[in-house]
Amino acid sequence: MPSIATQIVTARELWKNPPPGRCELIRGEIVMMAPSGFDHGATIINLSFLLAAHVKKHKLGVVVGAETGFIVARDPDTVRGADIAFVRADRLLGPRPKSFWIGAPDLAVEVLSPDDRPGEVARKVDDYLAAGALLVWVVSPKRKSITVHQPMAEPRTLRSTDTLDGGIVLSGFRCKVAQAFE
Repeated sequence: MPSIATQIVTARELWKNPPPGRCELIRGEIVMMAPSGFDHGATIINLSFLLAAHVKKHKLGVVVGAETGFIVARDPDTVRGADIAFVRADRLLGPRPKSFWIGAPDLAVEVLSPDDRPGEVARKVDDYLAAGALLVWVVSPKRKSITVHQPMAEPRTLRSTDTLDGGIVLSGFRCKVAQAFE
């Protein structure tokens, strides 16, 4: 059976002519995403609030909201949209970009949805880390847990009573994992 060629899309083309709806660009291919559920959105806001308050108070950088695009690979391009992301102040030279950020955030946070496939989540984590992210948190509302990923380290899963900290990425940030799910 003959294969059908897929048109490769660049990050620039995606920015200039986005499809209707949520999507990511994965190795040049647009992948559509369903809208998130209510609990997913509430978890994002809870954790965003905690992070943003700490970052702003200590002038550490910028926390950006859901689906902000980060170009994590080129040729073919991959643009990932983190649920929450943080970029350190020392990387924010000049005005903030209007389009996608080139490179990985220092921290990427992915909040799992019921339909997320483990393999795709693992690829997303790998994409962020390969592009230079220093920390990736995978948040599971179902399990009330947060799995912490760092380059060259085994992932570690924290439960509700454990304390989540920002390590060297978010100096001084600490909260109970349960606070993300309140």
